Amino acid sequence: MADSHPQDSTYPGYPQAATLEAGPASAYDANHHLIRGADAASWNEDMRANLKAEADQKAIFQEIRNFLAGRMLGATRDRALLEEVMKCLFARKQMLLLGALTARTPVDDLDLARKYREHFEPIPGVFNERDEILLDPSAIRYIDRQLARIDLFASDRDPVGDLYETFIGASIRGSEGQFFTPQNAGRWLVDAVAPSSGEKVIDPACGAGGFLVWAAQNTPKGLHLFGIEKDSYLAALARARTAILGVPAKVYGANALSFETDEKDLDPSDLLGEFDVVLTNPPFGKNIQSVSPTTQLGFALGRKWKRAKSGGYEQGSLAASKAPPQVLFMERIISLLRKGGRAGIVVPESMLGSRSYGHVVQFIRDHAAVRAVVGMPEALFKSSGKGGTHTKTCLLVIEKGARASSIFMAEAKWCGHDSRGRTIPKDDLPQIADDYQAFKEGKAGELGYKVDPKVLKANILSPRYHEPTAARATHHLTKTHELVSVQELVDEMAIEIRTGDEVGKLAYGTGPIPFVRTSDLSGWEIKIDPKHCVSEEVYERLKESQDVKRDDILMVRDGTYLIGTCAIVSEYDERIVYQSHIYKIRCLRPDRLSPYLLLAALSSEPVQRQIKAKTFTQDIIDSLGNRINELVLPLPRSREARQEIEEIVRKVVADRVEARELARRAKLLIVDPKFSPSAGSHSKSSSEADAFIAAAVASPSI
Repeated sequence: MADSHPQDSTYPGYPQAATLEAGPASAYDANHHLIRGADAASWNEDMRANLKAEADQKAIFQEIRNFLAGRMLGATRDRALLEEVMKCLFARKQMLLLGALTARTPVDDLDLARKYREHFEPIPGVFNERDEILLDPSAIRYIDRQLARIDLFASDRDPVGDLYETFIGASIRGSEGQFFTPQNAGRWLVDAVAPSSGEKVIDPACGAGGFLVWAAQNTPKGLHLFGIEKDSYLAALARARTAILGVPAKVYGANALSFETDEKDLDPSDLLGEFDVVLTNPPFGKNIQSVSPTTQLGFALGRKWKRAKSGGYEQGSLAASKAPPQVLFMERIISLLRKGGRAGIVVPESMLGSRSYGHVVQFIRDHAAVRAVVGMPEALFKSSGKGGTHTKTCLLVIEKGARASSIFMAEAKWCGHDSRGRTIPKDDLPQIADDYQAFKEGKAGELGYKVDPKVLKANILSPRYHEPTAARATHHLTKTHELVSVQELVDEMAIEIRTGDEVGKLAYGTGPIPFVRTSDLSGWEIKIDPKHCVSEEVYERLKESQDVKRDDILMVRDGTYLIGTCAIVSEYDERIVYQSHIYKIRCLRPDRLSPYLLLAALSSEPVQRQIKAKTFTQDIIDSLGNRINELVLPLPRSREARQEIEEIVRKVVADRVEARELARRAKLLIVDPKFSPSAGSHSKSSSEADAFIAAAVASPSI
């Protein structure tokens, strides 16, 4: 595949008849936007039809791949096979356009192969004049029969994209922090920014060109498509992917952050501030070094920022120790837009909710209006059981140089496939698309909600943080309950909160002291058999700082599904070490708040809903973090009610602890020689055994 790049907006030998036209089932509005359906049901039906056609197309390509893999001499790698099939794809479409394939087409394999080779044209930036079809005639005949099952002129199909995913795989670049955008999420962003005829659209991290294809299919006439991609092979694929649709994109082989390139016609001044629309899914990952230190200093977001006295952030002069690509790309995206330009971006949720990225959100809001933020489920980028990533992401829509009086937000629970990449019938994006349209018309939606920018706390744009039902979870209790925040209790010195320590894997299994991890908390108790134990030396070193006492509450701070899980420390649990992903909460004034009432409050449904809403993804792990202080606890005003709840919790805890310790001791009794008839001793009576176990429960030693 050629490494050169297109100089013109059309390709030699590619007739203008190749321009993308609506298929019989498609309709476009006055701005040439594809009309997908009047409501979520129609949108969903269209998407299902697209996915079925895509699956059928991929199945055909898989058959071709399987056929070629054992036949093609000297080219066993999927990339080489992909290029040969792509050559045939372009040649066949060219023959169809010119009428060279008819019912009278010669059936002889040699004649058919000759026709394919004659109609294979160089495509600048994809194939050069030296490229030719290397397949033997029988392989070309087989591919021709399979390609005849595909409509190469269907406006809503993406043959090169499907071909690429079939031969190479959707998550090939996961090690570089890049995963290919699922179609439904990408199309949602395209619909949200709505490119219009005559507008210039760019994807500065275009990969294999998915967003460019979806933009072309959404607005097939009059768009000017551009892309930037540092991987020359993927850049060529992006050109091929749009060329087969008849709307070729000008894709630069370059680094969009540094503009490093071998191309002579790339001048950054020709790009900055020139685009009406940016659509992109930039790479993300905290450990990816995307530019040189010198280039990094050229970005405002590449420098250190600090909290200002006003409560916001102010830029420093020194380079930040780390500048993740998603942060620098955010600044680049805004710099590419003209005033009034729109951007649809896939971003990690951590960038919109973490305190360490608060300055990034401020930068966005200083330069653009945030129009919409949609939280996506962690399964979005899971392409299979092992492929893809669980990183939680958001779909972000902004408008440069504007101000927003309100922000549309929604949290999608379903995305059309599960955590193993398997297709499921549930997908919230169609309804959220309807809700966003209703929001723009001043109407209410089912899943979406309106957020006033003035009430944004700490520059947090994560939709689940602002989810209204969680915020209203305790409102109906105002008359019967005292609603008090954790921060207020800390300020009153009624409670204190600490976190634990990490000891390192080398300390595991070195002694008898339980090392309590998040998975060791369940049902208000610490499990009978912690997965790891550490030495007395480790315990003595951390004993004073950890200071674990009876009636302390342990609560999961970080993790995935266990955040908010609580356990209370019993008299048998004081000799433990707990990890850093766990809070230790101590009631300092039991007359104000007893640990048993606190345990019930933290475990209540309204508080658990708040915990879920205030839990954000921090890179690869979810965390409640310091937002625990924002939790509002419902405490009954009635002293009698409090006392009854405390007694219930106390009894439950005592019963469970007793059962746990009985089970622990039973495992010791089973190997106690005094209980073994084979040792020549008489079996103890039931009453003696009961007495032994009772004594065992009373002793904390193991």
